[in-house]
Amino acid sequence: MSSYWTLLKTPGVARLIGAQLTARFPFGMLSLAFLIHIEALFDSYAAAGLVLAAMSIGQAIAGPLTSRLMGRLGMRPVLIVTMIVCTAAIVVMALVPLPIPGLMVVGFIAGLSMPPVQPAVRTIYPKVVNSRQLTPLFSLDASAQEIIWVLGPVIATFVAIQVSSTAGILLAAFFLVAGGIWFVALPEVGRVRIPRSRRKLGVVLKKPEVLLSTVVGFMLVAACAAVEAGVVAVFGHGSANAGWVLGIFAIGSLIGGLALGHLPIGPWALASRMLIVTIGLAIAGLFLNFWWLSAALLVAGIGIAPSFAVLFGIVSASVKFSDTAEAYGWIGTGQLIGAALGSALAGFAIDHSGAGSAIYVAAGFAALGTIIPALGRRWHPDLRGRDAGPIPDTEPISIQVS
Repeated sequence: MSSYWTLLKTPGVARLIGAQLTARFPFGMLSLAFLIHIEALFDSYAAAGLVLAAMSIGQAIAGPLTSRLMGRLGMRPVLIVTMIVCTAAIVVMALVPLPIPGLMVVGFIAGLSMPPVQPAVRTIYPKVVNSRQLTPLFSLDASAQEIIWVLGPVIATFVAIQVSSTAGILLAAFFLVAGGIWFVALPEVGRVRIPRSRRKLGVVLKKPEVLLSTVVGFMLVAACAAVEAGVVAVFGHGSANAGWVLGIFAIGSLIGGLALGHLPIGPWALASRMLIVTIGLAIAGLFLNFWWLSAALLVAGIGIAPSFAVLFGIVSASVKFSDTAEAYGWIGTGQLIGAALGSALAGFAIDHSGAGSAIYVAAGFAALGTIIPALGRRWHPDLRGRDAGPIPDTEPISIQVS
């Protein structure tokens, strides 16, 4: 823990983590808040699913686009404009009575304009710490984001039920604005300038390391989404046990990130951490009772934050600084698609084979996420004793000969 305390004492680190967590906190609230709100309006979960799907599609498209724009226009302008548009769209969805197609359009706009806080902060990190501290910082960041997924749904549900679903959405919008202003105002956001990339959009995916991170991130998030669907199906919507079990799952990730985040990243790092997730999910499906699921998912969770930390470290060390934001944007898009596919396949499995089958769908995704980096370890950089910071951008210097 001393290494993490040292990190947090590094100038700028604690406020960067705090501001970006606040700005991203709505991501843990909005899906559930909109689900409750739209289902109450139209008495239809299908309608809510359509709106949330439109929002997810917008986010998936926006990931690499808005990230790349930060290199062209600067971080602050892009963050400010997207924050304003996204907040306006969210407020419209909460307050203006619209038919389902109208909500889908506005939801798509909200997703398309989600501020690219995550790519921005992970682009800034290498500029505020030395190379030795970068891997533990990525692990601390991945662990801290579990706060979003533990507290966000709880707060959204409490406010939506105790006050109103509209209030839950507006509270998420408040976090988006407050956290966004805090993040944009940080001096680090103003100081770090992303060089303009000279490559076409998407070319960064030709880097094997970026493609590997995107695919494994897809598998990991698909596994998590399938687990969530399976746990909810096991206990039913009327039981609080599902929330407790998923909370323990997130706590396992927090523990894993803090316990394993300092370990060096070798060629087997991603496969070994994903193996922990796979083993935990595989044994989780054996018995569908509260205590067994809690213990098994605690084990599975231990591998999640360390896996994310390795993904971020691989990308940081493998691309030029001008391409880091776009690379993180593609990883985010892969994760969004993974979440959608994981939920869909888990739902299909639940309908046909029962709740336990969703847990095995999750284990299958995690197993693929273990096998792929094991087979592709030649594309996995060995960062042991090596600078994990991004490759500097270089430009030709014109020399005038007299």
